[in-house]
Amino acid sequence: MDSPQLERKLGLWASVSIVVGAVIGSSIFMKPATMASQVGSPEILFLVWVVAGVVSLFGGMINAEIGTMLPNTGGQFVYFQKMYGDFVAFLYGWASFIVINTAALAAIAFVFAQYAEIFIQLPRLSPEIEKSIQLVIPGIGKLYLLDNIGVKCIAIFLVVLISAVNYYSLKIGGVFQIISTFLKVGALIFLIGIIFFSGKGSVQNFFTDSEISSLSIWGTITGFIAAISGALAAYDGWNNLGFVAGEIKNPTKNIPRGLIIGISICMLMYLLTNLAYLYMLPIGEMKNSTLVASDALSAVLGITGAGLIALMVMLSTLGAVNGNALPCARVTFAMGQQNFLSAWVGKVHPRFKTPGNALWLQCIWACLFIVSGSFDMLTDLFVFATWIFYGFGAYGLFVLRKKMPDVKRSYKTWGYPFVPIIFIFFAAFYFVVTLYNDVSNYISGKTEFVNSVYGLVLIVSGIPVYLFYKRKQKKGYKN
Repeated sequence: MDSPQLERKLGLWASVSIVVGAVIGSSIFMKPATMASQVGSPEILFLVWVVAGVVSLFGGMINAEIGTMLPNTGGQFVYFQKMYGDFVAFLYGWASFIVINTAALAAIAFVFAQYAEIFIQLPRLSPEIEKSIQLVIPGIGKLYLLDNIGVKCIAIFLVVLISAVNYYSLKIGGVFQIISTFLKVGALIFLIGIIFFSGKGSVQNFFTDSEISSLSIWGTITGFIAAISGALAAYDGWNNLGFVAGEIKNPTKNIPRGLIIGISICMLMYLLTNLAYLYMLPIGEMKNSTLVASDALSAVLGITGAGLIALMVMLSTLGAVNGNALPCARVTFAMGQQNFLSAWVGKVHPRFKTPGNALWLQCIWACLFIVSGSFDMLTDLFVFATWIFYGFGAYGLFVLRKKMPDVKRSYKTWGYPFVPIIFIFFAAFYFVVTLYNDVSNYISGKTEFVNSVYGLVLIVSGIPVYLFYKRKQKKGYKN
């Protein structure tokens, strides 16, 4: 009897919604204030979002060509196998599961729960009880497992609920993604529209710098680099579509369309939202805002604006949780199918035709991150590692064109070879600057350890696991 297989049930709009849903989360409601403090100029701030958007679009176009050549579930794990072999593919899959995807899922769910607390009074324990159970991580410090327990419970409930929806039905998960994406984009359009049509702002804010703009040329460059890190984090997630390539209808058309349309929508929403913020708040005020979206909308609607922003953030993060939970489990699933993890992880549910075991494993690991409260730290550690893999993925396009010259390509990367070269250069530059800044902060005493090196250690920790499963593969049996 043949083992059950995943089914192709996701159409174009489900594909677009996965991209938009994974990318647009909570960052657009908070990041612009920090970025404004780093650049001090509305023109430079706008340029940061444009550059980050274009780079992300380039990445999407590269992935579109590779994805149409290799339309299999697993995304970059499958791509790296064809490009570089099992070892690099495993390290990517290991990094994705151990922290990149699961920590991101935990962090987004936690933001949802924090904003839910505005509407629901969540319980808290006494300070003594909250501090009673600690997790000590060398070089990082203490994590309090019972801290903010009410928020953590809501976040865990959301991750479990979304995992259950995607466990029982890919189609329902896809429909939910379309609806949640429609709502989050609608919420942003509402925010943009109500601010611009209020007439309470000023177009002069688009051209008025803050005092920080008098920095030296080098200060401006370092500020731009710091700000673009925030923008890239906000755009991150566009590669998630490749994870579900094996479940997309007509993948040769819907993968490139989904990526390009999805990233373009995100870029448009980000640019218009930042213009709305700047219209209402001069950049000097914007950089001092703790929640820029709330401050901008409160200027129009008063105290009601804060509640509306909280609702918008919840809608946005709800879609982002599903946009990450649905596709990211497919990486772990693909590893299990090829016995790079337990074969149990790679099983398709016989009735629901979903990667059920991989979904629940991802759910459990993400919930452990929520309980520990370590997801923000771990996500920061791996932002730079993600871009290492992005760079290798772009270089792999050249590898595949040489290795597989006769494979039919229904979509070819526009601007080849310049687009992938620019993307590779940017990824390498971003990695080097991040590493340099981390080392500088460590030497100056601003941090107790080098974030990026710590992240590399976590990636390398997957090598013994790889060797273990590779040995089992050679013995010719499944675990």
